[in-house]
Amino acid sequence: MNLGRKIQSLTLNSIFSPRVMKMTRWLREKRRQLSGRKHTVSVFLQVDDPYSYILSHYLPSLAASYDIDLRLYLSQATGDEYQPAPEMLAEYAVVDCARLARELGIPFLDKGALPPTEHRVGLTNAVASVAGTEAFDEELRRALSVFWRGDSAAAANMSHTPASNGRSDEVITASQKLLEKYGHYNSAMLHCAGEWFWGVDRLHYLLDRLNALGALKIGALDSTLASIKQAMKASLPIKPPTAARSLPPIEYFHSFRSPYSYIGLQQTYAIADAFGIELLLRPVLPMVMRGMQVPKPKLLYIVKDAYREARRRNLAFGKIADLVGLGAERCLAVYRYAESEHRARDFLLNAGLAIWSQAIDVTTDEGMRKVTGRSGLFWPGVKAAMQADDWRAVIEENRESMMSSGSWGVPTIRMGNFIVWGQDRDWLLVRHIEELCDTGDGILV
Repeated sequence: MNLGRKIQSLTLNSIFSPRVMKMTRWLREKRRQLSGRKHTVSVFLQVDDPYSYILSHYLPSLAASYDIDLRLYLSQATGDEYQPAPEMLAEYAVVDCARLARELGIPFLDKGALPPTEHRVGLTNAVASVAGTEAFDEELRRALSVFWRGDSAAAANMSHTPASNGRSDEVITASQKLLEKYGHYNSAMLHCAGEWFWGVDRLHYLLDRLNALGALKIGALDSTLASIKQAMKASLPIKPPTAARSLPPIEYFHSFRSPYSYIGLQQTYAIADAFGIELLLRPVLPMVMRGMQVPKPKLLYIVKDAYREARRRNLAFGKIADLVGLGAERCLAVYRYAESEHRARDFLLNAGLAIWSQAIDVTTDEGMRKVTGRSGLFWPGVKAAMQADDWRAVIEENRESMMSSGSWGVPTIRMGNFIVWGQDRDWLLVRHIEELCDTGDGILV
C-alpha cells in the first residue's frame, strides 16, 4: 500500500473510533442545547427524483411524531463525477422505486405510465415561486406527487402558475450550496446533527437517532413510520421450497474494494442457501479502476453509511486497509485460484473481513498469506495465481455483463431478468423469489 493510501486508510479508521464518534455527537448536542434550538432536520428533495418522492410520503408523519424543525429544500443532485452513469441511474431508479412503492403501499405512476417530463421545469418553477412562504413544503410535496404518479393533467395545471422569473435557478443554487456545506452531493437526503440519511432506506436510522436524543413526542410515533422497518424485513424459509429447484441462479457482482459488497455477501449466501438456489459470484474491478471517479465527500459518506449498515447486520467493520490497485488485482487473481480449489466462498468472506475490519494489507505477501491461510489455500498455489493474468478476461466479461443489465455499481444482484443494486435490496430479492415459488401452498418461514 502506497503512502497516500495508507494515510487515507488511517484517516477513515479514525472516524470509527467509538470514543471519537461519541464525543462528536455529545459536542453537537451540547451546542444545540446552548443555542436553544430544536433539533433541525434538513431534507433535500428533487422534483424528478423518484427517491425524493418516496421519502416525501413520510415527512408529514416525521414532523407530527417528533419535536423537530423540519426544513425542506428544492434541490438537485450533483452530477459529473458524483454520477458516473447518470442515464443508467435514471432508468434504474424508476424501476427500483416502483418496487419500493408497491411494497410500502405508496401510489406510483398510477395515473400514467410515465412521469410528465415535459412539465418538469414548470413544476420546479411552481415550487420555486413560493419559496420562503408557508405554502412551500406542501407545494413541493404536491409537485413530487403529481410528477411521480404520472398525473399529466395536474402537472399541466400546476405548471401554469405565475412564472417564478428564473427564481428556480436561484432557489436550487442556494440549496446546493447548503448541501455542499453540510458535506453531501445527492438528493432525497436528510441531514440532522451532522449526520446524513438517504431516502426511506435510511430513515429508520434517523428515527433511532432522534429517539436517542429524546425528540419523540410522548405517544406520538406514527404507524406509518413504525411500519418501515417491518416492510423491509425479509424472513427466510426453514427449508427450501420445492418450486425453487427450477429457478435460475443468483448472480452477485462483487468488488473487493466495495464495503457494500462485503456487507451484502453473507446475507446473499444465506438467501441462496435457504432457498436452495445456486449463487454465482461475478467479481469486477473497483469503480476507480474502471475509469469512474469517487470524490472524497462521496467516499466519506459511503464508508460512514457502510459502518452503520455493518453494525445493523452484526458484521465487523471499521479497521480498513484500502486495496485499490495492486491489492484488488491480487484478490481477483487469487479468487480464480480459490474457485478451482472450491474455496471461493471462504476466500471472499475472509478477504472482506480482513480488508474492512482488520486492516490487513493484501497488497503485501504477509497480508495475503493471512487471508489465504484462513481460507484453506496452499500458499505456493496462491503465489502462482498472483503471477497469472488469465483472470482479466473473466473480470472484463463480468463487467460487460453487469453493464448490459443496466447496472454499473456493486453489489449488483441478478436473477434471470430481475436486477437489484445494493446490499439494502436483499429483501426485495427475497420477495421476488417468494413470488416465483408461490404455488398457493405457502412457504414455511
